[in-house]
Amino acid sequence: MNVLVVGGAGYIGSHCVRQLQAAGHTPYVLDNLVYGHRAAVANDIPFFDQDLGNRDAVAKILVENKIEVVMHFAAFINVGESVNVPLKYYENNVGNTIQLLLAMTDAGVKKFVFSSTCATYGEPDTLPLVEDLPQAPINPYGATKLHVEHILQDLARSGEISSAVFRYFNASGAAADGTIGEDHSPESHLIPLAIFAATGQRGALKIFGTDYPTPDGTCLRDYIHVDDLSRAHIAVFDRLDEPNTFVHYNLGTGKPTSVREILDAVERVTGLTVPAEEDVRRPGDPPSLYADNTKARTELGWNPEHMDIESTIASAWKWHQSHPEGYQQK
Repeated sequence: MNVLVVGGAGYIGSHCVRQLQAAGHTPYVLDNLVYGHRAAVANDIPFFDQDLGNRDAVAKILVENKIEVVMHFAAFINVGESVNVPLKYYENNVGNTIQLLLAMTDAGVKKFVFSSTCATYGEPDTLPLVEDLPQAPINPYGATKLHVEHILQDLARSGEISSAVFRYFNASGAAADGTIGEDHSPESHLIPLAIFAATGQRGALKIFGTDYPTPDGTCLRDYIHVDDLSRAHIAVFDRLDEPNTFVHYNLGTGKPTSVREILDAVERVTGLTVPAEEDVRRPGDPPSLYADNTKARTELGWNPEHMDIESTIASAWKWHQSHPEGYQQK
């Protein structure tokens, strides 16, 4: 199928483009390069440097390229920033997504795959997280994602667009060949930050909270390889053939890993020491978050291939070794 990957020059989007090609689909990329990197997309893939909110321009791209499915990875994702400047997040994550959906209706495109987040659950009372738990986000980032989920449910009921929603846990790792990987500015994810600390590119890594009710006192999170995430997005295509479809899945390994376990694994993989210093808890950080991925496994036939955290870190390390300064260009 012809697939428009919105945000396809970003971390997860660029890996999904690779997986689409491997599965025999034809990807097209739309990205305004505010956070994405042109170098993350191969030159032979049609690329549109375009703002998501330009309804007429996006509709034209959809029609001229006979797009059948739209994948959306173009949200802003910094939780702390969303608290400080919430309107930036509502404007892009909700407002521009509405413009994209309007462009799809203009062009008659009826299949949509949306990158959501486990942050829509807020601070859950039970673990692991299953899809039917209450959704009560505690920050504007999670709230914007939940707003879009509600919009997609309404569009499915009306028969205008069928959607699949994936609630991510901690996207991690890089392509096996080390040619594309994670390059955020600023970087906020633990694995690259630990690698930067180990290689001396940054100062000591801060461990926020060592007194949580977990085995080693640090937070537990679910680290899912970015290629495993990408394959799930493709596996859902057949579910979108029916009108009035709205499906949602958690994407994680189901296996929690602590902050200290990540640092230990980075040291084993790199052979370097990760300098770290303890700090106080950050407000709003739950002690533990990890997925029950039974629904995705059962309904999509999807299984994460990277269950060993060291293999995920090894792929990230390969990327950072070959790209110590990231992509070095937008």
